Amino acid sequence: MVHENMEVALLSERLALACGYNTAMAKLIKWAAEYHDVGKSQLPQKILNKPGKLLPHEFEIMKQHTKYGERLLASIPGERGKIASQVALMHHEWHNGQGYWGYNASKLPGFIGIVAVCDVYVALLAKRVYKPTWSVNDALRYINDRAGLQFCPCITKTFTSLIKE
Repeated sequence: MVHENMEVALLSERLALACGYNTAMAKLIKWAAEYHDVGKSQLPQKILNKPGKLLPHEFEIMKQHTKYGERLLASIPGERGKIASQVALMHHEWHNGQGYWGYNASKLPGFIGIVAVCDVYVALLAKRVYKPTWSVNDALRYINDRAGLQFCPCITKTFTSLIKE
């Protein structure tokens, strides 16, 4: 998981730069992305490592990692803590408002959408106990199919170009 978080972080930084963020902000986004799942440290291992689909009550527990992460990262002073806590809380929000907590990601800071798409991409490529590894083409197709629903269309387009380079 640590390796995957670093992949999300590095990819988020590259995508932030490609989306027009300055270097300083891209580095903040990278740092926030590295710790976006820190709240999972507060979840039971039996849920994190469950080989099958989570039951509804287990999924409700899983969703809490975003709130745990927000609380942990909000104690960090300054812009770093502010951005990291926002990313931790909202990285599972959807562009159309159908994410974990119902925030409409199209109204959230763009860096949330950047980390969200990078997180999903890295997760799709990763081997997990509950799913096989996806190919790059299948992962890109999945992400592009969700542009405007789960992901910001502009970020999706930039992300796809970045991956294809």
